[in-house]
Amino acid sequence: MLSINKDTIRDYNRIYRLNLINAVTGYKPANLIGTKSLSGKSNLAIFSSVVHLGSDPALLGFILRPQTVPRHTFVNIKEIGFYTINHVNSHIIEKAHYTSADFDADISEFEQCHLSEEYLNEFYAPFVAEANIKIAMKFEESIEVKLNNTLMVIGSIEAIHMTDNYINENGQLDLSRAGTACISGLDIYHTAQEVARFPYARTSELPDFA
Repeated sequence: MLSINKDTIRDYNRIYRLNLINAVTGYKPANLIGTKSLSGKSNLAIFSSVVHLGSDPALLGFILRPQTVPRHTFVNIKEIGFYTINHVNSHIIEKAHYTSADFDADISEFEQCHLSEEYLNEFYAPFVAEANIKIAMKFEESIEVKLNNTLMVIGSIEAIHMTDNYINENGQLDLSRAGTACISGLDIYHTAQEVARFPYARTSELPDFA
C-alpha cells in the first residue's frame, strides 16, 4: 500500500502537489460558466468545482481560486447578478479546456475558443450553444474560505435548458446520453457511462451482500 503523509504532500513541488490534490477527490463535473459584463463583453471559463447545495430552494455553488488576480467571472457575476452553467460534452472538450487560458478582460473566450453564445428567454448572461444541458443562475451570496482565500459562490437555479429530454420518470438525468464529460485532476477529461442504478436505500431492504 502506498501511504503519503501531509509532510510529504507539503514538500512536493507545486505542480506535482496541484495535480495530486486536484485528483484525489475523484471525478469532478466539467462545466463552462458564462457571464457578461456591464459593457456587454462576454466571458467564459471552465470550472470543475460546481456542487449541489440544496434542492428546495435549488442552489448550486462553485469555488473561485484565491483573489490575487482579477477574476473576470466573479466581477461580472457581482455586477450583473446572473450567470450560466453549461455542461461540457465530449464534442467540445478541447475548446472548453482552453477557456482556462489567461485572456484579457476585453477578449471573449467564446470567440477565441470557437464556442457560440446563445441567449434564451431574454436571460442576460450567455449560454454555450454547443452544450446539451444549460442552467440559468441568479447570484445569491459568496462565502469567504479564510484558510486559503477562496470564495464559495452560491446561486439559485432560474431555469434549466436541454437540447433533448434527458430526464426519466423519476427526475433522474441520463448524463451518458447527454454526453456530459468529467475531469480528474486539472486537465484530464473523461466520458462517463452508467454502470448501475439502485432504489432509495432503506435499512429494511438491505441486499444480502455476502
